[in-house]
Amino acid sequence: MEPVNATLVAESGDVCWLRADVALAAAARREAGRLARGVCLPEARVADLELCVTELATNLLKYADDGSLVLRVVRSRDRAAMECLSLDSGPGIADVQRALRDGMSASGSLGVGMGTVTRLADVSGVHSLHGRGTAVYARFWAEEPFAPVGPVDVGGLTRPIGGEQVCGDGWAVRTAGDGDALLLLMCDGLGHGPLAARAAERARSAFRDSRRTEPAAVLADVHQALRGTRGAAVAIALVDPTARRVRLSGAGNVSALVATPDGRSSLPSLPGIVGVQLPRPRTFEAAFPPGAALIMHSDGLNDRWKPADFPGLFGQAPALVAAQIFNQAAVRRDDAGIVVAVHRQP
Repeated sequence: MEPVNATLVAESGDVCWLRADVALAAAARREAGRLARGVCLPEARVADLELCVTELATNLLKYADDGSLVLRVVRSRDRAAMECLSLDSGPGIADVQRALRDGMSASGSLGVGMGTVTRLADVSGVHSLHGRGTAVYARFWAEEPFAPVGPVDVGGLTRPIGGEQVCGDGWAVRTAGDGDALLLLMCDGLGHGPLAARAAERARSAFRDSRRTEPAAVLADVHQALRGTRGAAVAIALVDPTARRVRLSGAGNVSALVATPDGRSSLPSLPGIVGVQLPRPRTFEAAFPPGAALIMHSDGLNDRWKPADFPGLFGQAPALVAAQIFNQAAVRRDDAGIVVAVHRQP
């Protein structure tokens, strides 16, 4: 296909992971305020965000076996927002709807409850698995609340390996022409730390700059850009909601699948290292009906999970889908990254 103009839809941005400990609430408020002011959230919204993360931190310490708070800067179609995520490993919420009632507090001590998170955030969601863990999601836009454009919504999450400040994984999403089709990049820079992060950032830059729409052609552009780096595992997917198809071309250890209520369809990548040794590209296809979700992730997550393990998840916002799969499947010390595209029901 001929080169086309493209618009960046979303990509991995600044992410702060905070483990649950006695200082979590204070640390979360401080980091949330710093990041929010950096993307020019109004002071009233900064205060709402700080209250939200305080509630999430307090709940983690009181009720969860173990967990983390994640604060992330979101940039989507030239707009900015703050996302906060609470992830824990159990015991789960027995009655999610009751927990979301404004003013409900299991212990009565905080007095605001999870309902306040839902009320204050522009977008929010909760998914809980009995005995396995809960993911809570809230987004605060810097301007007026912004609804997704088109039938496919996207979100993702990254985490650096323990002891590192930067992540060697990255993802990005851009438009693919004048229709609703989107191109997704998932990249895992070889190794860990700054050199892996540099490869991932260069891959994202090449993906943003490429005007190709065929996954194999975009992969070739990324391969050229990564020459001279340590290389990366990279997969490029073209999501076409009109044709209800996904096409993917990749090299290296990146997992991709389409999850539907009936199961999952895998989209393999070939052996190789993008930027070092790229095999002759091949493109694989799968159906992408309404209600389906495309999930792409690095080897920082194991690939043994099944869509049936997550009842009720795939109707949620993509960032929450990514967070709960991350919560359940991540290798605890490794770099990890995941990007999710959800085909919303008409």
